[in-house]
Amino acid sequence: MSRLRSAVQNGNKVVLESDENTKRSQKKKTAIAPAVKEEPASLSLAQNSPYHFFQALDDISSFRRQLLAWYDRSKRELPWRTAAVTESDVNIRTYAVWVSEIMLQQTQVATVIDYYNKWIKRWPTLEDLASATLEEVNEMWAGLGYYSRGKRLHEGAQKVVREMDGQMPKTAEGLLKLLPGVGRYTAGAVASIALGQATGAVDGNVIRVFSRVRAIGADSTSPAVTEALWTLANTLVDPDRPGDFNQALMEMGARVCTPKGPVCSQCPVQMHCRAYRKVAVRQEEGTKRLLGKSALKPSSAPDIEECGRL
Repeated sequence: MSRLRSAVQNGNKVVLESDENTKRSQKKKTAIAPAVKEEPASLSLAQNSPYHFFQALDDISSFRRQLLAWYDRSKRELPWRTAAVTESDVNIRTYAVWVSEIMLQQTQVATVIDYYNKWIKRWPTLEDLASATLEEVNEMWAGLGYYSRGKRLHEGAQKVVREMDGQMPKTAEGLLKLLPGVGRYTAGAVASIALGQATGAVDGNVIRVFSRVRAIGADSTSPAVTEALWTLANTLVDPDRPGDFNQALMEMGARVCTPKGPVCSQCPVQMHCRAYRKVAVRQEEGTKRLLGKSALKPSSAPDIEECGRL
């Protein structure tokens, strides 16, 4: 703030000096103070809040290793995950993961499984879906809700077949730019899972995990925090297993780091979690006070659900 105030004051000084020099010849002309250049919000937050980011490479490696080890032991077997691993045709693989990600928007995994299996059985390739009618697509989609999702899948398949020679985009940037209904998260998820691109994918589960792990209490919908979360995701993603890493984060958010009653005892990255550490410290202080071993001032123990805006 002091630097900003100084810059504004210097700017005012320039205005005054300029007015004095030009007043005789140009009485109506007013000099303009130079603008103060602002840093991008995400860069500023990362530089000024190191507490909320990983600073050591060893910590990043440890976080990746522990999360992926847990995922290998605990992951759910899902049909789109099987397709991502077993399907050798990159076009069919990308299509399969894309369908799953669109279906999973606003819909629980348990509900999606049956719809996904029926969809892939009826339209196993882009070309099959592109040749279907919108009425057939809506009929297949019935019960999932948000029918515009099915319509965008249909439109996207037709666009790829007619305008892109049947070839799905090969990067997150291409998916985001060329496919209707594909946003930043979906592009990152499909690119990392189906194409092996080392890019982050930030959904609601990941926001909650990061907000707790790095004790980010600011509004996650604000532009600065959104960019900070994406910076964190792109920094942490494992370059050798990006798809598994992103799915592991989402899986942990859905099953362990839940909105209410997180199961911290089962968290694979507990040692990296600042929210958990805050709660543990407060609980220890409370125990010491209760036993009369500390003269610390009373302080209410925080709930881990409140250590980060969820």
